[in-house]
Amino acid sequence: MAEQKYKFELKNDISELKALHQHLEKWGGSIQLAIDSISRINICLDELFTNIVSYGFEDDSEHVIEFTINVDNNLVTINIEDDGMEFNPLKKIHPDFPENVEDAKIGGLGIHIIRKLMDNVSYQRKKGKNRLIMKKMIQEN
Repeated sequence: MAEQKYKFELKNDISELKALHQHLEKWGGSIQLAIDSISRINICLDELFTNIVSYGFEDDSEHVIEFTINVDNNLVTINIEDDGMEFNPLKKIHPDFPENVEDAKIGGLGIHIIRKLMDNVSYQRKKGKNRLIMKKMIQEN
């Protein structure tokens, strides 16, 4: 698969989730990515975007969240960048899994799921911005 880059921006508003999904479908279709791969990436980006919007900003101002997806030799690299409060989700302690559903607490599983669905996840804080980088090897259709 030849190198391809796709960039888009969303505002820090939960109503932008629909646009996020549309961007992923457009990008995935343009490179003929398997629906399963698009779905896995969608789960991860949905979780990250929701957390950034819900917890990342101390003010009510409009902020931009930048997404860059690069595909090179079947490796997808996704960069999510925002100017919110510094937060490294990878420092979060692994969640305790309840013995049954009734004992389950809401929250805390998103990063665990992302780590399971992606091959590599890293975090950087540069020039006042959070940058989460996810990598996933994909299969061509």
